[in-house]
Amino acid sequence: MSFRRCSVTTYLKENYPFIVAVVLVFAGVALAWSLSSIFLPILLALILAYVLNPAVSWLEGKRVPRVVAIVFVMAAIVLGCVAAVAFFAGSVQNEFAAVQINLPEYANRLYGLIPEKVKVYLEIETPEKLSSRFELIVNELRGISFDIVREAYAFLKTAFTSTLGVILTVVGYFITPVYLYYFLADFPRFREGFLKLVPERSRDWAIGLGREIDGVLSAFVRGQLSVCAILAVLYSIGLSLIGIDLAIVIGSLSGILFIIPYVGTVFGIVVSMIMAFLKFHDLLHPLLCLGWFVIVQAIEGAVITPAIVGNRVGLHPVVAIIALFVGGQWFGIFGMLLAVPVAAVLKVFLRHLAEWYLTTTYYRGA
Repeated sequence: MSFRRCSVTTYLKENYPFIVAVVLVFAGVALAWSLSSIFLPILLALILAYVLNPAVSWLEGKRVPRVVAIVFVMAAIVLGCVAAVAFFAGSVQNEFAAVQINLPEYANRLYGLIPEKVKVYLEIETPEKLSSRFELIVNELRGISFDIVREAYAFLKTAFTSTLGVILTVVGYFITPVYLYYFLADFPRFREGFLKLVPERSRDWAIGLGREIDGVLSAFVRGQLSVCAILAVLYSIGLSLIGIDLAIVIGSLSGILFIIPYVGTVFGIVVSMIMAFLKFHDLLHPLLCLGWFVIVQAIEGAVITPAIVGNRVGLHPVVAIIALFVGGQWFGIFGMLLAVPVAAVLKVFLRHLAEWYLTTTYYRGA
């Protein structure tokens, strides 16, 4: 027993910096969680800085001053977002206009499929009432009214318990570009500062671990964003050729939601098949939508993801699904977004922990 106490004491003395670091990390996570309304914009800026840093570093390697490279990359992102929003706004406006023209026909077809008890419960006893409900929904989707803005404000005020909390939250998101600029400017210093805190005998191991984690995160964050953009284009093109209404909206949302594994595909299949059935009232066009999603998913699994992401994430599908459920249960949609990359990083740590365990005297029986 005394030998065990001595061993534990010796271990604590030799590894107290590591233990203190772990305690500080957990304390920092707890503090960030308690002040989530303040730290979420900072976390968003950190994620964006991580995504954009390779572009800034590439320009810096071309002898462009880092400050100029940061401004150029941020301006390019803003212009790209504005162009994308302008394009999608026009396309979505036209698609909603087409849907509004076809609403009476959609209502008549859907009306015959709804059970009588459901019609009475929803107060849609006639096709005209169902059509008016559809028109109301489309009008609300086409533009956000002041009432919705006021309701959103009331919700935020309730969520953050005070007007000051709401103001700080809104201001925090507005100054996210400021956070992003300084994070990009100081990104090389972050790495140097972290390595200075690691003992020299462990720096090679820390550098290797950091490279492995960076490979996993870059594969998911940067690679998955590229995959989502490609899928959004492919989905939109296929659904437009099939001829269903809201093809670009459904295709784009399916691609964006693919950032959460499986969610985008399920959403796209269900919504596109419903829209195809309402418009064409046959089985051919819904099956064409299903077939297109199956083809694109096959291309994604066989060509797109291996070429862009590779096997660096390496999570078993069951593990990814469990991570999604756990992340959604604990942190909602934001947790589902981060579930897979966090699980991939934990896998790296667990693998190194297992490798260390296999070298211990306890395992070897010495």
